Amino acid sequence: MKILVRGTNWIGDAVMSVPALKQLRRIFPDAHIALHTRTWADGLFGDAPFIDELVTFDKGRWAVKDVYDNSQFLKGDGYDMAIVLPNSFESALTSFMSSIPVRFGYNRDLRGLLLTDPIAVPEWKNRRHEVYYYLNLISEVEKRTNGRDTVSVQEPDTSLEITAAQMERARTILSGAGVDTARKLVVLAVGSTNSLAKRWPAKNYADVSRSLINDLGANVVLAGSPDEAKVAAGVAAAAGNGVVDLVGKTQLGEAVGILGAADLMISNDMGLAHVAAAVGTPTIVLFGPTNPATTRPWGANVHVVQRDVSCEACDRNDESDRHVCARWGSVEEVVTAAKEILADADIADTAAVSLELR
Repeated sequence: MKILVRGTNWIGDAVMSVPALKQLRRIFPDAHIALHTRTWADGLFGDAPFIDELVTFDKGRWAVKDVYDNSQFLKGDGYDMAIVLPNSFESALTSFMSSIPVRFGYNRDLRGLLLTDPIAVPEWKNRRHEVYYYLNLISEVEKRTNGRDTVSVQEPDTSLEITAAQMERARTILSGAGVDTARKLVVLAVGSTNSLAKRWPAKNYADVSRSLINDLGANVVLAGSPDEAKVAAGVAAAAGNGVVDLVGKTQLGEAVGILGAADLMISNDMGLAHVAAAVGTPTIVLFGPTNPATTRPWGANVHVVQRDVSCEACDRNDESDRHVCARWGSVEEVVTAAKEILADADIADTAAVSLELR
């Protein structure tokens, strides 16, 4: 069997879909599973053991042309089944025009006309974490193809492995940027591409950076995409000496390695926070106007900072970073959490060394 999975469009969503992809591999161990996704996803899934092939594309200016080009490219590959993870009409239309005989996806925005197996959006969609939304789709696939459901009882696992090559490349980049690998490494992601309102104030990040450098002697490295370079430069300038700005200077696969090498990640509600948690790095995530219950990075190593404030309608504007959210945590809260996490890591490291010496 050949299965084509249409992947998600954002890095955070891609990580949250990992449990679903792993379950798909488990229930179809002998299938050829291809992930049809954006080119950047190679940095996440290029060596993933639950995927056999990446079929990548770059988004163009015209959605209609994307649909036509992708469907024509896929049509001759003989896929038996398509599973459409995104909610977009375009992704369902692509699978339809690719002439794939069995097509699963959520039935919203008239997409049911394009799918052989439209799945009802679960009533809990806005109350449960997004990992369960993707897992539910795979659960329905198993029910309709194998007549059973073993997916819904599985614990979600978003973990991603870092290759030796990624780690070596990360060390090379950090060393070349002047990072002292003998000291603690804290990575900050101060931007967010899909909503400027999700950005904790840049001044706050600058204050946190100074505290980490002056009080703990830590390395502070800024990471992110080219779209976030301006805000990162502002943080680096306000923080003063000691901050290493790598925003826009690494590919995603290189950023994955750097996050794996870090002792701590501090981030807005954005994609790299999900990546950090997935590779096992303790992660502090700043949530303001968005809901951590449904979109926080998954894992026990994640610490969410958000004040419990009952909010009514406000002037939030996703196109502006000037939104003042009452739910933002303070610099002091973040610094305290960071120091506690790094101190716990020191204790764990000391205990590990003690065991090795016995």
